[in-house]
Amino acid sequence: MLTDIEIAQGTSLRPISEIAAELGIRENELELYGRYKAKINESAFSRLADQPDGKLILVTAINPTPAGEGKTTTTAGLGEAMAKIGKKAIIALREPSLGPVFGVKGGAAGGGYAQVLPMEDINLHFTGDMHAITSANNLCCAMLDNHMQQGNPLGIDPRRILIKRCLDMNDRALRNIVVGLGGKINGVPREDGFIITVASEVMAILCLAKDMEDLKKRLGNILIAYTYGGEPVYARDIKAEGAMAALLRDAVNPNLVQTIEGTPAIMHGGPFANIAHGCNSVRATRLALKLADYCITEAGFGSDLGAEKFMDIKCRMAQLNPSCVVVVATVRALKYNGGVPKAELANENVEALKKGSVNLKAHVENMQKFGVPVVVAINRFGTDTEAELQVIDDCCK
Repeated sequence: MLTDIEIAQGTSLRPISEIAAELGIRENELELYGRYKAKINESAFSRLADQPDGKLILVTAINPTPAGEGKTTTTAGLGEAMAKIGKKAIIALREPSLGPVFGVKGGAAGGGYAQVLPMEDINLHFTGDMHAITSANNLCCAMLDNHMQQGNPLGIDPRRILIKRCLDMNDRALRNIVVGLGGKINGVPREDGFIITVASEVMAILCLAKDMEDLKKRLGNILIAYTYGGEPVYARDIKAEGAMAALLRDAVNPNLVQTIEGTPAIMHGGPFANIAHGCNSVRATRLALKLADYCITEAGFGSDLGAEKFMDIKCRMAQLNPSCVVVVATVRALKYNGGVPKAELANENVEALKKGSVNLKAHVENMQKFGVPVVVAINRFGTDTEAELQVIDDCCK
């Protein structure tokens, strides 16, 4: 059996300019990053503004387990399948964070024959968006420390600084640090720390911003500290928003790539759902809806977290109206919810599966309250038995 990377490396990719042309994206609207990656610039947004929207399909899942559910794989597979039956479809996904890529979670470009490519590029530095977000966030932190070093005219209390530096890597040694050591020339000593880039407010803001002007305003509204008198201090108060926006000039534009079968995929932004709203950018989704008849997107974690935030935050702010919700479930994960240890999930266990299926029911009911049709997708594995698949089928009926 081939591994994901062997499948990915064995695929002949089409030039991204061809994928763009089939979507109706013009040459001057594309910023190429080599042959297989590109950014779509503001010109496309302006030209397509009056185009009617396609249908929006959200992919979510049951509660995450160590067994894996496969939202991204299902999203990519759905995009490929709809293209196969002659529909003009596009998928809209988040970019992976380097920390989880090198951690237990691994990459976030799908799997098997439902992958987004070039997988290695996407999972590593891609088009540099994560680095730009890291730089913008840390620039604000540096300007804040410099403000206190240069006399602290706003009277910022170093004990009440809210913004932290960030790094797109799992590095627990940097969670809590002390900065400004080394005497008067090196700043004001204070406690600080690093968070992972995708957990930063800058990341969440990038994914909710409508355009560059909106992005700059939102950056200025970041609450960064309090004064000794208890008054709030915002990024705009230290005049950081302009420089931060400049660093995000390219990062604000969505990235265009493709699936193994050449289905177009827009990947942009990557906020965690347990920290922020857990969806790809508003700009990417809006653009995808203008470019295709069907846009298939996903939200992080289970439906009770990412999908709820998709509905309550992203859809409200961007005035999006999904036409369908797909809840991904696996036999393995439901057996895990039914009490089966991870090491034994390959063994048939109908009773544990029945016990764990209440989790699936809860997620379906959770999504039905939004008044949108709900479909359950069984992400099938080779160890699933017909008896087990029948349990899920009966549960859904």
